Amino acid sequence: MGSNRPYCHAEVHGVILTAMRETVQRPIGGEETRAYSVSELTREIKMILEGAYPQVLLEGEVSNFKAASSGHWYFTLKDREAMIQAVMFRGSQRGLSRIPADGMMVRVRGNVSVYAQRGNYQIICSSMEFGGEGQILQMLEERKRALAAEGLFDPDKKRPLPLFPREVAVLSAETGAAVRDIINVLSRRAPWLLVRVVNIPVQGAGAPPRIVEAIQTVQQHGLGQVIILGRGGGSLEDLLAFSDEAVVRAVAESEIPIISAVGHEIDWALSDYAADLRAPTPSAAAELLCSNADELMQRVMAAGKTIIHSYLGMRSRLELAVRPFRSEILEESFRRMLQPHAQNLDDQRERLTEGMNRLIEARRRRLELASRELAACDPFAVLQRGYAMVRSEDGAVIPSAAGLARGDAIDIL
Repeated sequence: MGSNRPYCHAEVHGVILTAMRETVQRPIGGEETRAYSVSELTREIKMILEGAYPQVLLEGEVSNFKAASSGHWYFTLKDREAMIQAVMFRGSQRGLSRIPADGMMVRVRGNVSVYAQRGNYQIICSSMEFGGEGQILQMLEERKRALAAEGLFDPDKKRPLPLFPREVAVLSAETGAAVRDIINVLSRRAPWLLVRVVNIPVQGAGAPPRIVEAIQTVQQHGLGQVIILGRGGGSLEDLLAFSDEAVVRAVAESEIPIISAVGHEIDWALSDYAADLRAPTPSAAAELLCSNADELMQRVMAAGKTIIHSYLGMRSRLELAVRPFRSEILEESFRRMLQPHAQNLDDQRERLTEGMNRLIEARRRRLELASRELAACDPFAVLQRGYAMVRSEDGAVIPSAAGLARGDAIDIL
């Protein structure tokens, strides 16, 4: 890390302390007996701090790092004698080679602010450098400007990818995770696509000439209609091979379209700028090659829906801009609108349940009555009380003994 320190001088501190003392002693609204409210004092402190430290370069050790679900980072910067709260919002994290962790030494640039709800002062970081990366970033920025001045990154020189490629050359470490991710995606979504893997070292001093040689070999032997050049994530130093000047020139001069898929989404290399297309990850590069007619139709339909939704959204925003709008008001309005319908639904459900219960009870009573009537008419019920039924051989019922003669065969039930 360098030795640059935040531009804080004793004179500045003296001015701040004097201003704060004058502010605290100054009566509000001309009434000497009126006390400060907490919010009033906090506002004035916030104005003084933010005015005195609009831009600070600060070095320290990361502690208590937390990545929120919103993507923002919250952590503490400390040294042996003090600490300060820090926050880095999601939009400021682009271009970082890694996610900070507790114990890392970093250099951040930002402004000092006050978080009024907690009464804490903190630094809002707009950029961050990790230990040892400052010189590498400076070298890459200088190389990027020089190559851009030669026109190697001009958008006009980018070649479109073939709509339905049949062969693709993957330049990466053959045992790396990047190759496995690419093959998994292509085998699932484009099994007809022929994939040729060209093994290259992806880091180290010997990697750049091997990468250049691989790009030239693919062109000389026609090993693919598209080239995917990539590797998995890593530190800024790990990705240096893909920012080598010879590699960047080979990518820019390739006659075959090249997709650069170096590292993860937050990683970057100069080959990204020279390539015809940059993919955030190796898997995403494989996805780009899987377009087909159905997907194209879906994209067209999605684009039409997007245009319509954008128009409707713009009109809604314009309508909302002419009147006060807060999310809690909208939520409360929606709740009031929904409440009578929900209550009516509960009432209807309760009435339906009661009606069904009454109907079931009435049917049950009718069933019991019919069952009793049916039992009363059951001839077998009479037999169970001790009576008998006498029938002749042909099955005719004999109602009295007068209908029998000596020697007649009878059946008694």
